[in-house]
Amino acid sequence: MRVAVIGAGIAGLATAALLARDGHEVTVYEQGDEIGGRAGRWDASGFRFDTGPSWYLMPEVFEHFYRLMGTTTAAELELVRLDPGYRVFFEGRPDPVDLGADRARSVATFETIEPGAGRALERHLDSAGETARLAIDHFLYTDFSSPGALVAPQVLRRLGRLTRLLLQPLDRFVAAGFRDERLRQVLGYPAVFLGTSPQAAPSMYHLMSHFDLDDGVRYPLGGFRELIDGIGRLAERAGARILTKARVTGIVVESGAARGIRHLDASCAEHTAEADLVVSAADLHHTEQALLPPEHRSRSEASWRRADPGPGAVLVMLGVRGRLPRLTHHNLLFTEDWAGNFASIFGRSPSVPDPASLYVCMPSASDPTVAPEGDENLFVLVPVPADPRLGHGGTGGAGDPVVERVADAAIAQIAAWTGETDLAERIVVRRTVGPADFADDFNSWRGSVLGPAHVLRQSAFFRGRTASPTVEGLYFAGATTVPGIGLPMCLISAELVLKAVRGERGSGPLPEPTVRSVPA
Repeated sequence: MRVAVIGAGIAGLATAALLARDGHEVTVYEQGDEIGGRAGRWDASGFRFDTGPSWYLMPEVFEHFYRLMGTTTAAELELVRLDPGYRVFFEGRPDPVDLGADRARSVATFETIEPGAGRALERHLDSAGETARLAIDHFLYTDFSSPGALVAPQVLRRLGRLTRLLLQPLDRFVAAGFRDERLRQVLGYPAVFLGTSPQAAPSMYHLMSHFDLDDGVRYPLGGFRELIDGIGRLAERAGARILTKARVTGIVVESGAARGIRHLDASCAEHTAEADLVVSAADLHHTEQALLPPEHRSRSEASWRRADPGPGAVLVMLGVRGRLPRLTHHNLLFTEDWAGNFASIFGRSPSVPDPASLYVCMPSASDPTVAPEGDENLFVLVPVPADPRLGHGGTGGAGDPVVERVADAAIAQIAAWTGETDLAERIVVRRTVGPADFADDFNSWRGSVLGPAHVLRQSAFFRGRTASPTVEGLYFAGATTVPGIGLPMCLISAELVLKAVRGERGSGPLPEPTVRSVPA
């Protein structure tokens, strides 16, 4: 069949690759100048920055995707395992804490902070591992259009426990096993990567600790754009066409079925492309409210206003002369007023937290190709409310005032907490990105940085379906639909489209073809 895929982020590219490998005639339409979407790259003065995702977790999901494409992770990427997996700085505490290189060392670290916490972490990770396995086998690779996932014997035996994990917030689940606030923060913070707070995330998501503290954290040398470019090549090798500077302006619907798309080319000339199927890997709100005729929308704008968009973010990319020895590849800076920090972002009267809990990525700690020799590159993510009115970013401090003030505060905070007091004077490259950029560049609903939050009413079978309920032949992929946020989830969403097109109803991953092993 002829398939039109909207968007060349990781979900759109992966969907195109899988469908093309299945024999369909696939064309991808990307509004930007290059592929990647949020997973972009920016180069300046010898510094190279990933402008989006930077954590490589859930390696088995990547391996499974590559095997479906007839290859392997080892053949496509050069991965390094990070040691430590990440470092955590705590406000008011002189020494950071290193975590995530392996389970035994994390357990020992917890024990030194709180007697008995090592044993408690063992139990926590055992539970996280069991929950993660259950999720992969029964929940992540289904859009719940078939009841099979919910009535599997393995699920029914654990139904009571799963219900408690869905109804109990993550912060309470963690607090039951750990007293020290630092340990509670470490185990609660993964909620942010799911677009919400530990107070709002179901404790089901403690499974995230399995992926960083048990599985470990990896990094693809050359940056995450190597991952994106590789999937693009796989799609083209399978026969897909990828068109950039092709902005889709509408989905053609005839007699209740998707029959193609309308798009503008680089010269703003409009074209109509016929298709038998349409897959939108664009933001779901944008797809429904801007690309579909009103009579075919499954949700009203009023219902979207009641939904939770997750956080916005100010991104700060910095090229720094000289070394920053107190930082490692992944760094988290946690404020003492933990609850107040989240209340600022997600509360009834949202505001930019000050100080904020930050994420700082310094890939030059692991990859010599991303900065000039002897220098460092920093990618800083400051969670803020999802609100495009906070403004756009810019280069060299030329962004909107609120965005640049957030960046200045983050730089000062990093300098103070790490002891690198001359950090600001050593910055030679600076670029910021604000919530308005996410809204404009990626059609992100309310300028959200990640996608709809994984609160209970927006998780699992409440999140949506792969196939449109109102338009035959229209499918959705990406972080704004099932199974959710993150690169692995986007790969799974692509497989869900493939399963739906094939008519597959199983709740687990598709069987993998035999792939010749590649020597390490």
